[in-house]
Order: sequence, then structure tokens, then C-alpha cells
Amino acid sequence: MSEMSQRTKDTVQRWLNDPYVDEETKRELRALENDTRELEERFYRDLEFGTGGLRGVIGAGSNRMNKYTVGRATQGFAQYILETHGQKEEKPSVVIAHDSRHFSPEFALEAALVLAGNGIVAKLYPSLRSTPQLSFSVRHLDASAGIVITASHNPPEYNGYKVYNQEGGQLVPHEAEKVIALIQQVDSFAAVKKLSREEAEAQGLLVWLGKAEDQAFIDTVAAVSVNREAIASRLADDFKIVFTPLHGTGHEPVKRVLETIGFKHIYVVPEQQQPDADFSTVKSPNPEEREAFTLAMKLGEEVGADILIGTDPDADRMGAVVKNSQGEYIVLTGNQSGAIMIHYLMSQLKDAGKLPNNGAVIKTIVTSEMGAAIAEHYGATVLNTLTGFKYIGEKMTQFEQSGSHTFLFGYEESYGYLAGNYARDKDAVLASMLICEAAAYYKGQGKTLYDVLQELYEQFGYFLEKLESRTLKGKDGVAQIAAKMSDWRNDPPQEIGGIRVEQVLDYANGLDGLPKENVLKYLLEDGSWFCLRPSGTEPKIKVYFAVRGASIADAQEKIETLVDHVMARVDA
Repeated sequence: MSEMSQRTKDTVQRWLNDPYVDEETKRELRALENDTRELEERFYRDLEFGTGGLRGVIGAGSNRMNKYTVGRATQGFAQYILETHGQKEEKPSVVIAHDSRHFSPEFALEAALVLAGNGIVAKLYPSLRSTPQLSFSVRHLDASAGIVITASHNPPEYNGYKVYNQEGGQLVPHEAEKVIALIQQVDSFAAVKKLSREEAEAQGLLVWLGKAEDQAFIDTVAAVSVNREAIASRLADDFKIVFTPLHGTGHEPVKRVLETIGFKHIYVVPEQQQPDADFSTVKSPNPEEREAFTLAMKLGEEVGADILIGTDPDADRMGAVVKNSQGEYIVLTGNQSGAIMIHYLMSQLKDAGKLPNNGAVIKTIVTSEMGAAIAEHYGATVLNTLTGFKYIGEKMTQFEQSGSHTFLFGYEESYGYLAGNYARDKDAVLASMLICEAAAYYKGQGKTLYDVLQELYEQFGYFLEKLESRTLKGKDGVAQIAAKMSDWRNDPPQEIGGIRVEQVLDYANGLDGLPKENVLKYLLEDGSWFCLRPSGTEPKIKVYFAVRGASIADAQEKIETLVDHVMARVDA
């Protein structure tokens, strides 16, 4: 890509000539004058809404995260809010939160001032708060919408911008399409309406949130606990938790909610306690990865911890680490943690006579069937959605409006969980509380979570899952991912490793009443499946695998064969 396209040249020139673009940004662009490849990457398109908003590398350019792309997106979103809420409400309002990343406070304030410029009240948290607290606050404060500035677990050079509807859920496709169309109508930075901070505050269009909203969130999460009295009275006495917020927003809320329900021995990894936009102690601030728990494992050994937990930078995803029968630390997969929490929650509700007869568990199409088998064992209905917690949130709202089901638990294999009806997004604060509570409860019975997992395998079957992904960056990467999906779609395999492919589910056609999405799922004759999906938030193609074996060894052999055969073709 040595030559710049004409579109890129024109867009770069427009930025350099625009009086609304500051001199510092123009200097950054002029310094790249001879780097045509970099300029092409920065300007070959406008940064687009993926699964929930913008996400991209920070820097100058239309395909980058900066105050101009944030301002333009907010102008479009403001127009959407005025069109959908302006007639119903005297002054619509939007709650805004941000995480610990580079420029997160600046982007949050930029969004607030653009909303204020459109006559919309911006209710802004002054310092970092978790994504689930944002979802809760939209509902709690009866706001029209929400915005959170975060790139979740992406590398440090990224930031993002997620938008939420009145229910506290990320926008679903029919809402996002309207917002995208309105953003595209913002054809210049001059069209972005904006007040100064002083003007916005003086007019009551910029309101600062704080301790009262924090306390309401903690109290609401703690109320989901099913064994609070037992934790406080006896189970917490000798139960030790090591926690790492991985330099993100999780430290305060997770610690507070654990203390609220009675836990006494919580050890926070000191090197990872403070917010750090560079995530300097980890390769990736991702609680799915064992490496992220290196320091937590060291501290766990020192204090004799019963469980290690970690949350990602915006505290919507939680990972847990427990010891196996050999005394070695294992990172539970998202599917395993989900299965344990479903079993714990539903068994406790059943024992207390509080299990509703119309209970429902919601999971995604790439999440293990193990949690489904457990939920159905307790009489719950299990519903599948596309990947993305916004779809789980949408179902929850439908339940609330129709009364058809009582929501019990929702989860994704990618470490996102929710119980309780207070939010419409995954919550690592709640998940941290629930998995620690389960671990303490089973310790009281002489069992670890690893022991509980083995019992669940014996009862429900040896389910095993794996995720493989391939990162393909930039303009070329987008084309490569599209080509791979086309190849699998147009030439589906008849068999994999000697096992017949029984059915191909192409979700691009809108299956099972779900929105259309570029996802392919292959069901094999022996009950195994695999699924191909381009990531909505990262430059990756993801491949999900799932098997059910007669034993752990059998399941392991099945999944290795399946992965080897599929990835050989993906990589070809």
C-alpha cells in the first residue's frame, strides 16, 4: 500500500485546512507527510460502529479515536436522542462514564459538551467507573441514554466509545443503524454543536455524579447475593480472596461489594491496584489469559488464597483461578465459571424455595451447552442469542415487559456474566461476588470449585471448549477476514476429521428470529460444533470449538482433532 488513494489525500487535506481542527493535530499529520502507508491506514475510512460503538487506535485521523471522531459520533447520537426522546421528555439526559485508558477523561468530557451543545443534560462521572455501573446508572437515574469511554481489554494504544439505550443496554442493530445514518450526515466538524464546560455547567446541562450513585450500585449488586448471612456469620472467617483489577476500574467496586456481603480477607495485588493506562505489568489486561494472573498467583501462594479473581479495565469481564487436585493453579474458562455460577445460584434458590417456575437463562450461540444442561436440570428455559451482551440485555427487557420469564442468569463464553435485573450489560463486580460466594459456600462443604466442576462433568457430561483467533490488522486484514468467511460460506466442508458435518447454520440469513450477522456455525454428527466469526471489536477472525466426551481424555482428544483440522484450513 505505497500509494495513497485519492479519498485519503482529499480527507487528509480537509483536516489540514479545517479551522476546527487544532494545531497539535495538524502537526501530527504533517509529521506523517512521507509515510503514505500510515496515512492510508488512518484515513481510508471513517472509524465505524462495531458491536456497540467506536473502537480504534488513538491518534489523528478519521479511522482513529480522537476528540473529533468522538465529537462527530456524539453529534449523531445527540440527534438520535432528540428524535427519539425530544418529544417525550422536556430535557433528555445521558449518563457518561469512562475507564482508565489514555484520553478517556478527555473523550468523556468532549461527549458531554457536545450533548450539552444540543440541549441534552450530560450526567458525568468525574473519575473512572465501571461499564456495568454505567448501565445501572442509566436505569437508576431514568436517563434517555448512556455513553462509556472504554476499549475493554484491548491493548493500551486503543480506546473506544460505547453507546447505551434507555434500558441501559448497548444499542441493538435497528437502533445502531439509525445512529450510524445520523453520524454520516455530520459532514464537517463545524456541524458539531458544543458548549464550553463553563457554559454547560451554568446552564445545568453538565451535572457531575458521585458517591450517592456509587453507593446505590454497590447496594444493588450486593442484594443479588443468595448466602449473605452465611458469608458474614461463618463462611468468610477463614476464606481468602486475591483480587487484581489489572490497572482498571474494578478495584473500588469489587472490593466494596465483597466487603458489603461479609468477606474479611481480600488481598488486592498491589502492583496492579492503581489505574495505569499502559497496563505496565501485563502483556494484555485480559482476565481470560493466564499471564494476566502471574502476580495474583504469586500473592495467592504467599497468603494461601482460596480463589484468585481478576477484572478487565472497564470491569465488565471477570476471570477466576482455582487450584486443581494436584495443587496447581488453573484459570477457569468463561464457560466453566458460567456453569459453576448457574449451578450455585439455581441450587441455592431451589433450596430456599425461591426458584421461579418461569426462570430463564440466556447464553450466546458460541457459549458451551454445559450451562444450558444445568439450567434445564433446574427447570429453567434456555434461550440463545447472537454474540454480544446487548442481545442478552434486549431479551431481559422483553421479559420485563411481557412477564413471560423471570431472568436468572445471562452469560457469554468471553467471561461476561449477569444475574439480577438492575443492568443490561455484563458485570464483573457481580460475577466477582457470585464466584467468591460460591467458592466460600463449597469450602464450607469441604470442596473447592475444581471439585465442584468435576462433579458437574460427571453429572452432565464432559464438555470442552476452545477459542482460536487470528489477528489480521489494517485495511488488508479486513479484506483477508472477508475472504476467509466467503471461502467457508461458499465451499462448506462435508466432514471434519472423519466426522460428518450434519448442518451448516449461516446467521447472515437471520436464523431463529435473530438479527442477521456474519457468523457460520457447523454442527457435526457426534454433537461437536465449531463456529467462525469476525470480531466486532478487534481486527480478528475468531473460531470457536465445542465437544462433549465420555471422559476428560475423550473430550480432549476430540477437541484437538477438531481444532487441528479446522485451523489448517483457516490458515491455508
